[in-house]
Amino acid sequence: MAREILTRLLSSLLVLWLVSIIVFMLTALIPGDPALTILGENATPEQIAEINAQLGLDQPLVVRYFQWLAAVMSGDLGQSLFSSQTVAGAIASRITPTVELILFALVLSLLIGTAVGVISSIKPRSFLDRAIQTLSSVGIAVPNFWLGAMLIAIFSISLAWLPSGDYTAFGDDPQRWARSLTLPVIALAAGGIAEIARQSRASLIDVQEMEFVRTLKAKGLDPVTIKLRHVLRSAMIPVVTVAGLQVNRLFGLSVLIEAVFRIPGIGSLLVSSVFSRDIVMVQGTVLLITCVVIAVNLVVDLSYRWLNPKTV
Repeated sequence: MAREILTRLLSSLLVLWLVSIIVFMLTALIPGDPALTILGENATPEQIAEINAQLGLDQPLVVRYFQWLAAVMSGDLGQSLFSSQTVAGAIASRITPTVELILFALVLSLLIGTAVGVISSIKPRSFLDRAIQTLSSVGIAVPNFWLGAMLIAIFSISLAWLPSGDYTAFGDDPQRWARSLTLPVIALAAGGIAEIARQSRASLIDVQEMEFVRTLKAKGLDPVTIKLRHVLRSAMIPVVTVAGLQVNRLFGLSVLIEAVFRIPGIGSLLVSSVFSRDIVMVQGTVLLITCVVIAVNLVVDLSYRWLNPKTV
């Protein structure tokens, strides 16, 4: 087990290094000159050259990459090109809303998606099963940002039940915090609920036909016990894979959801940094998201050992 974990960690570090190269190179290709953005359109070539020299942007790309990598490995993600704020400080001030949004959306997707999948698998091809499958297809197809806009139109504008934005921290007002996150969490979780429901249904139906389930039934075990203790556990292996992929998906979609609901999270920081050509901020933010995604994939891979009945 320890050897397997070490192998996974080393491969994850290799992936992270390769991603760091791609991220650095792509951000260097963002159109526009950061020095010109800082100084304005009336800047002289001499002033632009001076700013580029101060920021190290006059160095060859390879030299800049290794300088940046050395700083990152020492824990320094750099400083914004347009303010005195460090990248780590900016991320720390924005990470809480994004973590809350993604975590609640993931938990909601797993709980509701798995429950719906279990209900749908009880009587395959029944009217209820077909209705759930149809709704799941719709849930997967509907764009999350469009759903967010519709939720705002219905529950914020027409009914005035929930706010359309204005994120409030939990420490400031727990009730307003819960209300401000309700609609964005629903909009972000909808596609995940549909995907996990379909995957859990298919997996449960497959596992119920396996030999070990028939053996347990022949031994006289209670059907509910078989389903909850044995079938559901074995069926969770592909569901965990989907859940891990959902984390990657949620990070991408959170950029749009944060824009729709005006949430000051990592997604909005990344978008504003791209538009302002703050390449140092973009590099640090994307690197952080990559680390989280790699960590989640590592946990998912290792969880197979516990979920797979052959290893128990």
